[in-house]
Amino acid sequence: MSIPPPPEPQGPPTQGPESPQDQPPGQAPAPQASTPYNPYAPPAEDPHIPYGAQPQPQPPYGTPPGTPYAPYPQGPQTPQGPPTLSPYGPQPYQTWSQGYTPYNTPAPLNGMSVAALVLGILCCVPGVGVVLGLISLNQIKKRGERGRSMAAAGMVLSAFGLMVWVLGVTGAATGFWDEVKDSARDNSSASPVKGECFDAPSGSLEGMTYDFDVVSCDGEHDGEVFAVVRMGSGAYPGDKKVTATADDKCYALQDAYAMDGWAVPDDVDIYYVTPTSQSWSLGDREITCVFGNTDEEASLPGGSLRNDATTLDSDQVAYLKAAHVLNSALDSAPDARYVEDDLPGHRAWAGRVSAALTRQADLLDGHEWSAASDKPVAALVKDLRAAQKEWAKAAEASDADEFYAHYDKGADLIDPQKSVTAREALGLATTPPAYDESDSGGDGGGDAGGMEV
Repeated sequence: MSIPPPPEPQGPPTQGPESPQDQPPGQAPAPQASTPYNPYAPPAEDPHIPYGAQPQPQPPYGTPPGTPYAPYPQGPQTPQGPPTLSPYGPQPYQTWSQGYTPYNTPAPLNGMSVAALVLGILCCVPGVGVVLGLISLNQIKKRGERGRSMAAAGMVLSAFGLMVWVLGVTGAATGFWDEVKDSARDNSSASPVKGECFDAPSGSLEGMTYDFDVVSCDGEHDGEVFAVVRMGSGAYPGDKKVTATADDKCYALQDAYAMDGWAVPDDVDIYYVTPTSQSWSLGDREITCVFGNTDEEASLPGGSLRNDATTLDSDQVAYLKAAHVLNSALDSAPDARYVEDDLPGHRAWAGRVSAALTRQADLLDGHEWSAASDKPVAALVKDLRAAQKEWAKAAEASDADEFYAHYDKGADLIDPQKSVTAREALGLATTPPAYDESDSGGDGGGDAGGMEV
């Protein structure tokens, strides 16, 4: 059984000129329109080859561009039907189906990201842009919306604004706290410095004070600062501890500012201004030692009480330094008023006075005095060495009576009146200060505890 030939193609032929045997006899072949050469066009079908066995079109150089790589066939190949060609000719390249069409709508823009960016730029509410940015990023991830870069930019700008705001608030708070501390220091005991005179607003050096009016020492004034002591750091030690420290330090430092105690009027006493628990918390650590009048209603007369190396000559300073050695020993008398109540304590005290007399005499002997003061000082040294022997014997007394015997002789030899001649030659004060009996160290035989030479 033979297979009928395939139907002839419709329309004008596209495969080339007809064969001569298909033309009517005696007639020249009709001219054919030239067709551009297409290397990928399928060959003309041969009517003598059964359908399905027609050779498949092959590009001249193998696989056409854009066609996926095809491996060599393995095994027998199943015949394929005729190729389907595009009405616009062969398509050697594959095309993408994605592209702009009226129906290709972009993803929506997330509103939170826009809000985060706006607030980040304005910085009107610091930190809110960061929160909105985090929310928008979460929404964008879940919904597939746009705006990730806007959310990130808003978060960065808002974080920067928040940082600037925090630094500004911190700086303002720090400045305010510094002003408070400075004000506390200005109104505390640290205001007047050593050598300055002042008036108290209340007119009294008793009770609490928050301010000082610094004035000239030439006129009347309420107080004169002779020392400033700074306490250590740590927690507030308590009122009693602060007061005890002020008492010890101020009385010990008065001689360094007013070396000649005879030049200090009898109505002048020592006061001090101390930190409180409130001022301590603000950094106040200073104890101010002050000279003031014993009468709360009275003031100090014009003129400074300062007499030290800044106001005295070398001879005066040498004499007063030697005198302070003995004065310190005399001030260390025992608390017991009578020798019978504490003989060992009085003997130890006499030993300290004996050593101080030796030290004082050596200091005076070792200094080169001016011609006017050389002989008066030498006479004073002779009395001091004689007194030293009596105080040494008192330190070895076996009972109170023996102590009294040597003590009386030694006290007479260091009587303040014996130093008046030397003081006058040196240009120092010549009126001994008056001492109350309560100032005595309790020597039981006089007021040697209150002596000052």
